[in-house]
Amino acid sequence: MSHQENAGPFLDRKTQGNPVRVGVVGAGKFGTMFLAQARTTLGLGLSAVVDLDPARAADSLVRVGWPAEQIVPVSTAGELVDVVSRGRVGVTTDVGVVLESGIDVLVESTGHVAAAARHVMAAVDAGVHVVMVTVEADVLVGPALARRATEAGVVYSMAYGDQPALICEMVDWARSCGFTVTTAGKGTRHRPIFHESTPETVFEHYGDEAESLQRDNVNPRMFNSFLDGTKSAIEMAAVANATGLVPPEDGLLFPPVGTCDLAEMLKPASEGGLLGHAGTVEVVSCLETDGRPVEADLRWGVYVVVEADHQYVHECFRQYGIPTDRSGRYAAAWRPNHWIGLELGPSIAAAALDGRPTGCPAGHLAEVVACTKSDLSAGQVIDGEGGYCAWGQLTTAEAARQQSQVPLGLLEGARLVRDVRQGVVITSDDVELDADPLLLELRGEMAVTES
Repeated sequence: MSHQENAGPFLDRKTQGNPVRVGVVGAGKFGTMFLAQARTTLGLGLSAVVDLDPARAADSLVRVGWPAEQIVPVSTAGELVDVVSRGRVGVTTDVGVVLESGIDVLVESTGHVAAAARHVMAAVDAGVHVVMVTVEADVLVGPALARRATEAGVVYSMAYGDQPALICEMVDWARSCGFTVTTAGKGTRHRPIFHESTPETVFEHYGDEAESLQRDNVNPRMFNSFLDGTKSAIEMAAVANATGLVPPEDGLLFPPVGTCDLAEMLKPASEGGLLGHAGTVEVVSCLETDGRPVEADLRWGVYVVVEADHQYVHECFRQYGIPTDRSGRYAAAWRPNHWIGLELGPSIAAAALDGRPTGCPAGHLAEVVACTKSDLSAGQVIDGEGGYCAWGQLTTAEAARQQSQVPLGLLEGARLVRDVRQGVVITSDDVELDADPLLLELRGEMAVTES
């Protein structure tokens, strides 16, 4: 491959012999997908992979094409600097080693809320930009982390490739064009019965895909979070906090809508659509409620619906084949897929080269609260996202405060102090929390800012 075939935004750093140095925390699916492309991105230098299981980190690197002889265990920053100078990649369990080695950007992809918050705090203290893949942490304490990053003069960014950052990009595009954003969101696989899914039953709902998923040894709890609606709520909360779009108080509708009907259906009910209000977020399902596939579904994609206020623009929509509702006033644009960790590079480039994020929380507008999957008993311990006890429901931060609803991200390990019926959102009166002190500290900072 010639340099011209893969020039990209990092090429000047390659030419200067000063690649953008990146450390990755978490060698799971997203992290591994990024590692596959980091190997072929000129001017981007992978310094190290941090994982609690160094063997898994090394295996992930080898699996995506890194030569085994280039992968070196390290335990100090000095060792890592030496390893990188010799064109090799370090593997370690200590994120501090990587931060002290002089990297430019830390990619946080552990999926663990408390750990992610600590990693971001450490990076900010070290003057290192952060790309936050752990959306759960971003939704729970992202506004506080973003504020601290700004005060330190570093970038805190959503991860391009994940749907929230791509949605934010579409919202920015629409607003830059002078359109009013009616709604924005993504597609997924959803039916109402999925809200009761557990790690034990999750693969029963994946049909023909189940065998492949189980063969790949995927985490049932993680995939259950995608299926039961929790991950969709988390991702739409991130979008709301970054864009100012106001989420629905009563949760996502998950309407079965294909691309041909986005503009018709995802407009306010007062205009003949499904939405409670304009300027919101919503997730569309690729399945009808009875399980039949939706025509022209958007399962893997993202979309935006905009409103134009002048007849001339409506006519332009028609002339150029832009999909609209029947009135011609609302129009839809979409991207049919997202490439997850394979396309993380733009976030790293934006942070390291341009000093800007690809999506960042601007405020605390949305909350993800916990709706019970079954009747729960006093003394029972809540198992958190994707588990057996509750699924994540989207609401506004203000509604959650007024009703004393506890964010899902604080509930793992909490003990119920009284019985709670199925289909009820857990409140502060229902539980004794066992949350990480740092998360409580950051939530406290958000509360002070909001007051």
